Amino acid sequence: MKKTILLSLLLGSFAAISQEVIPLYNGETPNSKPYKMQEVKREKDDLLIGYWKVSEPTLEIFLPEKPNDRKAAVILCPGGGYAMESYRKEGTEIAKAFNEEGVAVFLLKYRLPSDSIMHDTSIGPLQDAQQAIKTVRDRAAEWNITPNNIGIMGFSAGGHLASTAGTHFNKSYIPNVKKTSLRPDFMILIYPVISMQDGLAHGGSRRLLLGEEPSQEKLDLFSNDQQVNEETPPTWLTHAGDDTVVPVANSIRFYENLIQNKVPSEMHLYPKGNHGFVLSIPTSEWMQPLFKWMQKSDYITEK
Repeated sequence: MKKTILLSLLLGSFAAISQEVIPLYNGETPNSKPYKMQEVKREKDDLLIGYWKVSEPTLEIFLPEKPNDRKAAVILCPGGGYAMESYRKEGTEIAKAFNEEGVAVFLLKYRLPSDSIMHDTSIGPLQDAQQAIKTVRDRAAEWNITPNNIGIMGFSAGGHLASTAGTHFNKSYIPNVKKTSLRPDFMILIYPVISMQDGLAHGGSRRLLLGEEPSQEKLDLFSNDQQVNEETPPTWLTHAGDDTVVPVANSIRFYENLIQNKVPSEMHLYPKGNHGFVLSIPTSEWMQPLFKWMQKSDYITEK
């Protein structure tokens, strides 16, 4: 789906302009039921806010005008408590910032867990994240990307999805005949939901993903701090200490386990700002430490 110059003028500085939107799957979507929810797209003042009731996942492709020498790519997972996806603030605006650094972005509109569209809600979003990694890696040459320089980024519940992809990659939840690696090369987690345990979990995210009364086995499996090992990808995290929606201990525990397993990682904690704090800060400001980390880690080169 081609975007036009006119669209660029209308949106101005609010969003990057994608080159194409593609279906995530060719053919049947795994773990799906025939019923399709009616997707809801919401706007305010003619600007996109996000999507609700997503049942048909897509990848929106944002390729930089001047790719960085390292030809990095980031798969982007917006947040929204597994109830919606904050597609502009945690999606298209972030894609623009990455494109300005020469990084390709693949904005994932993932299925939101619902018994009406999938057999197992706990793995539906993860399947979509794995399929996104597989697609970008398999088609890396076509999009001028280095196939071993593909990261995943997520906000809030999207951070849970990203960290799930980064800690559950040894099991393929999708058809993968060519055995393409499903391991992201790095993770970027922004005030992420990490744990599903009482006292740490974001209640809405846990309920929608795992159900009203999940087993302890499920709670442990999707508490991603418990899944960290020496193969977990290098990670950059940020969180506010006064977050009343997703406790900062989610990021701290994940970081502690990364360090214990000698996974190169960096964490930036802010004393105040509550949940979603970066959304009130200019993107060019709060993402600078992230770009510095990507440079130090050789994911991108300095401009």
